[in-house]
Amino acid sequence: MGTTQAPPRPRAGLMLALLAFAQFIIAIDYNIVYVALPDIGSGLDFSAQSLQWVVSAYAVGFGGLLLFGGRSVDRLGPRRIFTLAISLYGISSLVGGISDDAGLLVAARAVQGIGGALLFPAVLALLFIGFAEGPERNRAMAIWGATGSAGLAAGSLLGGVLTDIWGWEAVFLVNVPLAAAALVAAPLVLPADPPRNTDLGFDIPGAVLGTAGSTLIVLGLVSGPEEGWTTFRGLGTIAIGVVLLLVFVAVEQRVRNPLAPLRLILNSRQGPTAIIAFLFMCTLAASFYIYTTYLQPVLGYSPLKAGFAFLPVAIATSLGAGLASSILLDKIGLRLTLAPGCFLYGLGVALLVLGMSDGGSFWALVPGIIVWGFGGGMVFTGVFTGAGAGVAPHEQGVASALVSTAQQVGGAMGLAALVAIANHGLDYDHPPGPSASDIVDGLQNAGYVAAVLPIVGVLAALALKVAHHPQTPAAEAAVPATPSPVDGAVVGD
Repeated sequence: MGTTQAPPRPRAGLMLALLAFAQFIIAIDYNIVYVALPDIGSGLDFSAQSLQWVVSAYAVGFGGLLLFGGRSVDRLGPRRIFTLAISLYGISSLVGGISDDAGLLVAARAVQGIGGALLFPAVLALLFIGFAEGPERNRAMAIWGATGSAGLAAGSLLGGVLTDIWGWEAVFLVNVPLAAAALVAAPLVLPADPPRNTDLGFDIPGAVLGTAGSTLIVLGLVSGPEEGWTTFRGLGTIAIGVVLLLVFVAVEQRVRNPLAPLRLILNSRQGPTAIIAFLFMCTLAASFYIYTTYLQPVLGYSPLKAGFAFLPVAIATSLGAGLASSILLDKIGLRLTLAPGCFLYGLGVALLVLGMSDGGSFWALVPGIIVWGFGGGMVFTGVFTGAGAGVAPHEQGVASALVSTAQQVGGAMGLAALVAIANHGLDYDHPPGPSASDIVDGLQNAGYVAAVLPIVGVLAALALKVAHHPQTPAAEAAVPATPSPVDGAVVGD
């Protein structure tokens, strides 16, 4: 079916560049700390189990506040929230870089997570509102996704270089000038927000219940392995969080303008997409930890060398994301992009840990790295294309937040559970510590579990339904219909 291109919108290219740059910052911030973890642990006296808090504190802030962040974008406007979020990123990165105490660093990471919970839905809302669903949006998502993959590469390399030359503090301080540049560009490039949508109000009870419930569940997941699952900080906080979320669901069914409309959660696109995001991130967080632990404590890589070892992962991810965005989503649709992507992702993780051995080499890991990264790129791009498919402009923020919440809770759960599996039976507290062979055995046990999860995601991908939905305003100038990225569904007024 033919289409007529909408006339170019002013500053659309500059806006896309800024949104891609924001994703670059998010990706750097996620990946840069992994290579620096061993130095952070020794510098601030983290235990082997508590070191995960450098990653998990970010997940607690991010996962707990995403629903609130998404609805704030819808109510207050994406540019306002973008500006606030990038400011939080810069300030918390500065505090993290000058921290001389483990608690202060963890707190700074939590604030970075809050910044991410605001920034991510703002970026996606601007993408979905600014670019028409179909080929135009797929091209924008390709640039956005490729830049995020470049951020993963830069994060790995910068993490190694900065830690090797200036110490672990530099992996946080590098964010400060990046955030400052984005803050200056935002009012010049991003479109002005519409008037604040005060008529719809704000679901305060839902915001409190959803934020508290999500935060407590993530907190319990990351605390359980260290504090003990039977403690209050373990299953106790998880149980309270689940109860709060059940109350949240009941409240959302009764309020006029809910924080998280249940029809989005039950939607045949957003629901399965959220499940895939959850499983994807379970594996991603754990596999990054497994890979880093194998490279440094087992193979004895320096931070710099470990950083370069992440480069093939990012290249393969970029290729997978590029293929998904530029060809697969347009030609075969979301369902048939995500299903093989999930399978390849899980297969790659299995091949990666299969190549690990005491005294092994990096080259034994390369087949797994290529398949792991390529499949991951396909899934990442597909998940966030599906997050906003067919959603009205005034709900883009919360739609992306629902999928992102599933992603962050999955990351926290996967990291906590699989770090516990990897460290089971290993004594890091008494010299000389576990042998390299024992560490590898633990990493492989965790890796095989992680590899199964994306395979389950294949079933969720196949459950995606084809649906008809209205065109977004960005495409109003385009004539009658445009192919949807969801298995050839047609969108149009």
